[in-house]
Amino acid sequence: MRKVVPVILCGGTGSRLWPLSRESYPKQFLSLDPSNNLSMLQLTFKRISKIENIDNPILICNEEHRFITAEQMRQIEVTPKTILLEPFGKGTAPAIALAALKVIDLGENPVLLILSSDHLINNEYKFIEAIKKGMTLADEDFLVTFGIVPNSPETGYGYIETNNEINRDETEAYVIKKFIEKPNFKDAKRFSTDKNYLWNSGIFMFKAQTIIDEFNNHAPEIIKKCKRSLTNKLIDLEFERLSRTEFQNCPNISFDVAIMEKTNKGRTVPLNADWSDVGSWDKVWEISTKDSNGISRKGNTITMDSKNSLLISENRLIVGIGIENLIIIETGDAILVMEKTHSQKVKFVVENLKKQKILEGQEHKKIFRPWGNYTSIVEGKNWKVKKIIVKPKQSISLQKHNYRSEHWIVVNGKAKVELENKIIDLCENQSIYIPLGCKHRLSNSGDSNLILIEVQSGEYLGEDDIIRFEDNYGRVNKK
Repeated sequence: MRKVVPVILCGGTGSRLWPLSRESYPKQFLSLDPSNNLSMLQLTFKRISKIENIDNPILICNEEHRFITAEQMRQIEVTPKTILLEPFGKGTAPAIALAALKVIDLGENPVLLILSSDHLINNEYKFIEAIKKGMTLADEDFLVTFGIVPNSPETGYGYIETNNEINRDETEAYVIKKFIEKPNFKDAKRFSTDKNYLWNSGIFMFKAQTIIDEFNNHAPEIIKKCKRSLTNKLIDLEFERLSRTEFQNCPNISFDVAIMEKTNKGRTVPLNADWSDVGSWDKVWEISTKDSNGISRKGNTITMDSKNSLLISENRLIVGIGIENLIIIETGDAILVMEKTHSQKVKFVVENLKKQKILEGQEHKKIFRPWGNYTSIVEGKNWKVKKIIVKPKQSISLQKHNYRSEHWIVVNGKAKVELENKIIDLCENQSIYIPLGCKHRLSNSGDSNLILIEVQSGEYLGEDDIIRFEDNYGRVNKK
């Protein structure tokens, strides 16, 4: 039986789920399923792990999220075939071409299962059943897409029109008549009741060589640029960095437009498996567990005389009295309050925050690094306080700063500090001063998380004031 290689696309910013989802930590890395603590990326692989002859995945993400992606795979004990790093977002067509070229380069011609990293599917039995049908079609050289059986008029999804009426209770294949971009409400209402229409899920299956042949036929420039990007790649730990020079000239286009709208090999398999792309806060409320009053809550929340609302708190207590149809999301640095029907407008708020260069529009106060994470607690013009967590046996880079000094206070665990060729061991309630311009490195020498408070002081406190000399994760400054 032919191997199935999952290709998980980990791009996207999930701006409609702000303030939890931001560019620095988008929704695919969040846990939004109330029944477990797995992220949406982790659930994506767990969902397909029971498929017969499933192989390790190929993951495609950007450079900023590479360590988060690798760490979340380690947490579920999965070793990817590779993690490809795109220097620029170029749409789904180049990403899929890269994955196909990569497996062919490994001397294989498996079936590729293309998956987004930010979907939820509650009926896994129906999902696996549809995938099995897709495997049969892919083995016959068809390009398979999975269409979601609609249950409402959605303007946020693309649609697939089929040549024949769909039997929603049977797992059959249908010839694709055409793809339709996100429609207006009037058309969406008609499509949702017409048995010839499905939502476009963005899930695909085909043999690697088959899709390369289709790229050569319909989008040769994409395959040409992707080949050169892979040929001139750089190996960085478990990552493969594509050539920036070659990839920047690759067309920016979706797989639907580049291939599926042009091929005569397209087939769609209906998927009636309680699917959601969790693209907005009203969708999160719909899929979440609710009490008898329609209240869904997570974190430190209390409600009274309230109905049909979603409350999520990361830190502070949220109290809702007499509220109805509201979304209230609290993080350490932002609070969102809106009526549920306005959920699609959040992305426009995020766009305005970026235009105004308001940091909260893109970054969390909590920033993840390969060695752990740090959280900005409070800051002034010339000072900043952070909480730093270093994982066991991990180290930050050997570095120095040109514009700031630092003071570290250990509150939990054991620290080993390298300061200008001296080694100092610290335990709880001990501290050390790092003068401006001195080489230093912090390591966790213990078996539990090292937690410390860092107080920065200086004329400039930006994260780009780091000159790295040595690093376990390849982040050394170019000389």
